[in-house]
Amino acid sequence: MEKKFEVKDLITVGIFTALYFAITFAVACIGFIPIFMVFMPLLVPIFAGMPLMLYFSKIKHFGMVTITSVIIAILMFITGHPYPIFIFCIGAGLLTEIVLKLGDYQSIKSCVIGSSTFSLWLLGMVIAFFFGFRESYLNSLADGYGQEYVDKMSGYTPTWVFFTMIAMCIIGGLIGGLLGAKVLRKHFRKAGMA
Repeated sequence: MEKKFEVKDLITVGIFTALYFAITFAVACIGFIPIFMVFMPLLVPIFAGMPLMLYFSKIKHFGMVTITSVIIAILMFITGHPYPIFIFCIGAGLLTEIVLKLGDYQSIKSCVIGSSTFSLWLLGMVIAFFFGFRESYLNSLADGYGQEYVDKMSGYTPTWVFFTMIAMCIIGGLIGGLLGAKVLRKHFRKAGMA
């Protein structure tokens, strides 16, 4: 059942976007170790699953996830990610909006699937390693991290790894969503969700 957009919804968006971004940033810091960068699309959704599921339980209308995805895209762009981050963030946000709407904002199953689809935005963080921007992006990393880091990162990220990262986003999102749903079962019941 869709409700009218209210000021408290914007407050909810702000709080949960900040929380989600903080968790994402903390987990993404393991990317300083090159091999862990490859597994970031799996790990971030698992760790961020509980607050994301709690956020989804508070959504009662279209638009909130899209606002979150736009804010995340802007923050990621400011922190140095190339413009494809906007495409992935907003695309994943809109896809998740559709999934939640199909569940009429009352389905735990839709929330779990939404956790998986929302996680696809993470591909925007790594796309530069694989297509179009690879050399310039890796060169920009050399300035901050050194050539040894860049060489290792380049070795861990042949093109085929991108396609495994798609699977990691989906699997990590499902795991995070299921863990969040299990831990927050009483909360979902209280919110009238099934």
